[in-house]
Amino acid sequence: MKSISKILYLFSVVFFLSCGPHKELKQPKIVYETENLSIIQLSDGIYQHISYKDTESFGKVPCNGMIVKDGNEAVVLDTPTNDKSSGELISWVKNNLHSKINAVVVTHFHDDSLGGLKEFDKNNIPSYAGDKTIELAKKQIGFGVPDHGFSDAITLNAGKHQILVKYFGEGHTKDNVVAYVPDEKTMFGGCLIKEMDATKGYLGDANIQAWSNTVEKVKVQYPDVKLVVPGHGEIGGKELLDYTIKLFRQ
Repeated sequence: MKSISKILYLFSVVFFLSCGPHKELKQPKIVYETENLSIIQLSDGIYQHISYKDTESFGKVPCNGMIVKDGNEAVVLDTPTNDKSSGELISWVKNNLHSKINAVVVTHFHDDSLGGLKEFDKNNIPSYAGDKTIELAKKQIGFGVPDHGFSDAITLNAGKHQILVKYFGEGHTKDNVVAYVPDEKTMFGGCLIKEMDATKGYLGDANIQAWSNTVEKVKVQYPDVKLVVPGHGEIGGKELLDYTIKLFRQ
């Protein structure tokens, strides 16, 4: 992000968090920033990571992921977009959070979700994804393939935090999953969930007909969600689910 857009972004985050359940953090804090990677602390145990992907249609696109941390353990949701930025993230978690990364979760098969997976493999960090994601990842050239698969849902742990990862149906892709941290009431929606006022974006692997119904299921499953991190753009609350449902409603 450019500095001005980042300032505007942080103002929106500050406003959202000051009105939400994370009042123990007075304002979000950029705890790491280079040309390749930014890490923003959203609450005591939740961090957003932002890396970048160059595209022909949309230019340089910021791509979100999340870190869940408690004690000396962490779980990463989506890799940064390439091995270099992933290496930076892994080093930062180790040296600054003093935590072991128990797992990295890949939420779908596109490179903005698994582009840096080889770096996690190099550091012997277990990787998890839905069976459909693994099947699709195997067909791609130049990217890693997650180690461990699941058919519908899996629960991972970072200290006391549970991370519930579940498949609800097709949308952005046929394999996209959502991760939820119940005690933080925080969701990583990945590319299934859009930021407010977003366009439909890349639809090359999408199921537009199913997308809204899939997000409806997510909304029903997690009625208490307060903080939602989408795959791209600004964080928000439950309104991001509502906006995505409306955007793709047939």
